[in-house]
Amino acid sequence: MEKGRLTVLGEEHSAKLLVRRRDFWLYYAAYFCGGTIGLVYSNNLGQISQSLGYSSLTSSLVTLYSSCSFFGRLLSAAPDFLRDKIYFARTGWLAVALVPTPIAFFLLAASGSEAMLRAGTGLIGISSGFVFSAAVSVTSELFGPNSAGVNHNILITNIPIGSLLYGLLAALVYDSNEGSSIIGVSLLKDATLCMGRSCYRQTFIWWGCISIVGLASSLFLFLRTRTAYNRFERNRNRTQVMQPYSQSSSQSSSQSSS
Repeated sequence: MEKGRLTVLGEEHSAKLLVRRRDFWLYYAAYFCGGTIGLVYSNNLGQISQSLGYSSLTSSLVTLYSSCSFFGRLLSAAPDFLRDKIYFARTGWLAVALVPTPIAFFLLAASGSEAMLRAGTGLIGISSGFVFSAAVSVTSELFGPNSAGVNHNILITNIPIGSLLYGLLAALVYDSNEGSSIIGVSLLKDATLCMGRSCYRQTFIWWGCISIVGLASSLFLFLRTRTAYNRFERNRNRTQVMQPYSQSSSQSSSQSSS
């Protein structure tokens, strides 16, 4: 490690060392502001679709998110399949995967149409699914395979924290727009239903800005770890090139001795 930057992949990090690493906190921020915010969006899909007047679409939207999330998990294997043709650091793929999230949130803030709701849900599902699956490999590569279990559990502490904070933000915006909504439906004595685009527009803008922070964090993480990934790939290629020669030399030496 040079100047606090990872230069070798797979170096073991204890929990104490992990929390001192700047790269870990960039990684944490990328997950917290990227994957977790997509998960919170899925948890609020029912209320979002209801406020936009698409209550009947809730089941199909949840199905769409789940399907796209699964597809995103499958896409997270692309770096391994494309490795021999196009090599790109896995942290770079992570940054690419976070690009759709802010785009989706700003599209949702700009329009409350059914088509935009479906498109935004699909983009967020693909992005968050990729992050959830790729994060396991990234944790192992950056901070060591033997410590991956503990280190990854430290990483995903951002999920309950993010669920609380992002959910609270959405609730505050929702409650503040109950009076200005198009339709105020009284459900109980002290509860009303907010209807209209204003119920979640500000939330989408906030979530979009937060996801940009996650994207920026992932880009910084990629720039800081790119050297380590390139070095690892060069060593891997050198090993593959040298392996046939070492095998042939060992075979020839065994034949000569016999």
